[in-house]
Amino acid sequence: DKKDFWMQLNEKRAAAKVTKEDESKFREQEIEGKELDKKVEELRRERITQEELSELSKEDLEVLAIKSKMNAGYKMTPQIVKKDVSQNEYAVVSERLANLPGVDTTVDWEREYPNDKILRSILGSVSTENEGLPREQLDYYLVRDYNRNDRIGKSYIEKQYEDALHGTKEQSKNITDKAGNIIRTEKVTEGKSGNNLMLTVDMELQKKVEQSLEKNLRAFHSAEPMMDRAFVVMMNPKNGQILSMAGKKIVNKDGGMQIEDFALGTMTSSYELGSTVKGATLLAGYQTETIKPYTHFFDAPMYFKGSTKPKKSWKDFGDIDDLRALQVSSNVYMFNTALKMAGINYVPNNPLDIKKETFNKMRYYFRQFGLGVPTGIDLPNESIGQMGRTDDIPGFLLDYAIGQYDTYTPLQLAQYMSTIANGGYRMKPQIVQEVREQPHRPEDIGKVVRSIEPVILNRVDMDTSYINHVKEGFRRVFQETDGTGTATFKGLPYKPAGKTGTAETVYGGESDIGRDENYNRKKCYNLTLAGYAPYDADPEVAFSVVVPWVNDDKSGINSAIGKEILDSYFELKAKRAGGNPVPVEQPNKAQ
Repeated sequence: DKKDFWMQLNEKRAAAKVTKEDESKFREQEIEGKELDKKVEELRRERITQEELSELSKEDLEVLAIKSKMNAGYKMTPQIVKKDVSQNEYAVVSERLANLPGVDTTVDWEREYPNDKILRSILGSVSTENEGLPREQLDYYLVRDYNRNDRIGKSYIEKQYEDALHGTKEQSKNITDKAGNIIRTEKVTEGKSGNNLMLTVDMELQKKVEQSLEKNLRAFHSAEPMMDRAFVVMMNPKNGQILSMAGKKIVNKDGGMQIEDFALGTMTSSYELGSTVKGATLLAGYQTETIKPYTHFFDAPMYFKGSTKPKKSWKDFGDIDDLRALQVSSNVYMFNTALKMAGINYVPNNPLDIKKETFNKMRYYFRQFGLGVPTGIDLPNESIGQMGRTDDIPGFLLDYAIGQYDTYTPLQLAQYMSTIANGGYRMKPQIVQEVREQPHRPEDIGKVVRSIEPVILNRVDMDTSYINHVKEGFRRVFQETDGTGTATFKGLPYKPAGKTGTAETVYGGESDIGRDENYNRKKCYNLTLAGYAPYDADPEVAFSVVVPWVNDDKSGINSAIGKEILDSYFELKAKRAGGNPVPVEQPNKAQ
């Protein structure tokens, strides 16, 4: 407070502000003791003028600012009073520390992100010294030798791995006099820097994936004003390691369009994923012996009592088996599979009598692939998607069977496809590969403290032959004539397989552009894609692409992104194998 500081600098002038006569008037009001001292102090402060305060020099105000910061601290807890000091300032103060009890100089840290905005939302953030420890976790950190004003990881990787990243503090003992003033400080133990994290993310690949997302969002946005985001997840299906985890989002700032990092959305936002989940529908049908491999159904519009609109595929395919159903993305085949699971033989114009138990049964099998449950990724605040109701309209089971009811995250979609790719093992997605000590030399990467081993969350309750049968269907989607992914992926040297998806939905964003004149949400599509490569050997990469809220379901943006990211993966692989390894930057951090 400027008035307090002015009074300290001008004790005689401050004392003269209150006269004996003023004190007598207070006593006449029977004000004595501490109350009198308080009244006198208040009157003295009131009589300090702005003109007198303007006498404080720039140097005085700097001293006041430092004193205010010192007063804001906690007893025996270091309090930073000035940052970004010059070398000269550091030297001058350090030379006089013997005459400045309780004052010290130290080298502090600031988090740097060498890859700029790449993967920023996933990396998370750290608190400032002003924020200090979060109130709701104060006791947790204090018992672990944190100070109240320490900086800690606030979100995602920074928060999840705070214990590994936080260094060990130097232990000191303060020697005080009887009045509690610090006489000297003695060092008890040396401090130690925090560890580094080695991520599983291939940063060279991550950059190319993010470039693909941004390029395609810009190219399509003028024709697709509701489409404001897109996501990609790439992972190793053998061990669950995340190779790329990317999301981009269009925002309007300062009257212009900007594209921001939204990698976080791969695990915190969920959408109807459409036909990409049809592999799970077939596998549920096989395992419940509702259908068998090569079971045939006739694909034509289906009519039910109480519904004016038929349930149908995007075209009539006639007599088809399960592999053909995947290849051309037949909805009717999946409807029949769901009806069989409910114990119903389709008869035109009959009512649907589907019990809740059938929903539960199908969800049981979907969840084994990670659809509708936590993926287990080593990051906090993961979404599991949204589960639709099962007690109102029986026809919703048919929507569920084609991926147009429950919602899932792009990460869940990648885990589902990865589980099929590796033969039925649901792997825990991992974004941290190793914890390493701080290196002693710049060219080193530090000693391994802990390796993060692959974790099998579960083996799906399905016969391996059934899984291989669905994999053949996924191969046909990308490689055989009239497969829904053939136009983009047929004949590519890295031999991809997978499934396309188109989900009818309504706009789920916040912009008015996604609402009609009655402020109802407009109808649109989620375009998705999931797959793996190569299909004729142990697949080494599985992926998902999710592009929500598209007007034109034939735009092909999902396939365009999918091909670009797979091209990038295998081009980098070939370049590195050819004797010209590409250095992969790992966004390590230390404290």
